Amino acid sequence: MKQEKIIVLDFGGQYNQLIARRVRECSVYCEVHPYTLSIDQIRDMEPMGIILTGGPNSVYDPSSPSCTKELFALGIPVLGICYGAQLMAYVLGGRVLTAPVSEYGKTIVTADTKERLFEGIKETSVAWMSHTDYIAEVPEGFHVTGHTDHCPVAAMSDREKKLYAVQFHPEVVHSEEGFRILRNFVLDICGCAGDWRMDSFVEKTIRELKEKIGDGKVLCALSGGVDSSVAAVLLSKAVGEQLTCVFVDHGLLRKNEGDEVESVFGPEGPYKLNFIRVDARQHFYGKLAGVTEPEQKRHVIGEEFIRIFEKEAGKIGAVDYLVQGTIYPDVIESGLGDSATIKSHHNVGGLPEHVSFREIIEPLRMLFKDEVRKVGLELGIPEKLVFRQPFPGPGLGVRIIGEVTEEKVRIVQEADAIYREEIDKAVSAWRRKHEDSGAETGSDVVSADGCKVNFGGKNFPDWMPDQYFAALTNMRSVGVMGDFRTYDYAVALRAVQTDDFMTASCSALPHDLLFTVTGRIVNEVKGVNRVLWDLTFKPPGTIELE
Repeated sequence: MKQEKIIVLDFGGQYNQLIARRVRECSVYCEVHPYTLSIDQIRDMEPMGIILTGGPNSVYDPSSPSCTKELFALGIPVLGICYGAQLMAYVLGGRVLTAPVSEYGKTIVTADTKERLFEGIKETSVAWMSHTDYIAEVPEGFHVTGHTDHCPVAAMSDREKKLYAVQFHPEVVHSEEGFRILRNFVLDICGCAGDWRMDSFVEKTIRELKEKIGDGKVLCALSGGVDSSVAAVLLSKAVGEQLTCVFVDHGLLRKNEGDEVESVFGPEGPYKLNFIRVDARQHFYGKLAGVTEPEQKRHVIGEEFIRIFEKEAGKIGAVDYLVQGTIYPDVIESGLGDSATIKSHHNVGGLPEHVSFREIIEPLRMLFKDEVRKVGLELGIPEKLVFRQPFPGPGLGVRIIGEVTEEKVRIVQEADAIYREEIDKAVSAWRRKHEDSGAETGSDVVSADGCKVNFGGKNFPDWMPDQYFAALTNMRSVGVMGDFRTYDYAVALRAVQTDDFMTASCSALPHDLLFTVTGRIVNEVKGVNRVLWDLTFKPPGTIELE
């Protein structure tokens, strides 16, 4: 069956991933591509619809990203969002000017609910605005279908040509009717069936891997995290004994994590995989000595990962393929076309230019995190492993600000272990209290490392974060312990709630929990005399510190 597809053309907007994610929530496959994609390339992809993202530029600036009129004459439905809406208006003969009043944040939008894009939504609702320019005059054939107090064209459409535009951002959760608007575009206007499912993805991927690899040997870069674990099991289903998993203990893992990974994937574990554990701790500490810049750290770690895998492959014999657990946000955040690089993921932007394998296989490359979890469940991987917290490939290397040393790793490992232990205790106490009161809570709340497992029902407190960890700042400050002056490091605690790990809000942890964690870290972790709480949302921050 031919796969239906929506493509997102990226004009530099900060929400490009989120648009694709929302489309996939409609059970329709979606990809993000740079705006420089040619018309012929777009035709060859045969998309059911096209979405133009926002961006930081002004469409009337000659140096700004643009497109040709031909894009709007393909007969394919197009939805322009923010900058994409202004671009549609400008290219097709409308006028775009600097707005007399800029709009940022939550704004009341009034929409024409007789318009196909707005069918079934409230006439007046809150939407997320972020613009300094506005559409002053719509192109010929277009009708205004939405407005705000300060924006006369908050939405417009040319129904005959299937061209639609909104000045606001329907993809963000702050837009009350945003998902329904995108669903109307994808399913009603574009005519997608919404039949893209993870069970069919698993079957199709295993079949394609078998055909591609044949009798070749495969080496899997196994970190023990969700992505690489799912990739490893997926490959084992496809090629069995041809797969060897190499786990590199780079000394940047959480406390006791190396042993835990081996217990699951090693020879005594449930999967009985060909498993090699490489102790490379001192090697990585040496390579990272003196390195302080975050991007350089990621590149150093990515380079060394590949070199160690190549070395292990040489011991095994001729290995044709290297498997990585790269996922779609890794690809997009590492830079897509002319888009800004948010951070180079060690398995994407951090890879060296030349590797000795015939090819790198990334079976999860086009999936978002929650889709990877669904694949894991389809493969029969236990929930506690599938729903564990994300852990960056560079490990604690990007949770230590400044130079990475063995002593700093010890500090952040100990602090992080205390933090996770106390959150686990607090959740258990909450459950006991609710069970005693007769409230319905459900079974498993968290996995062994504290991540939510059962997302349905009231199985965890409202403050329960989706991801949390301790990081080591590069700040040292004066403290006093007993009768002695100290000059030690400050640890930062991070706790966020998120649906897709592309946007995140700060979790409102109880103060008594924070006080307990702070007291234990300062008293039990040598080298720390101060604990800070990071309250930054994503955006503008990222979940990880580096």
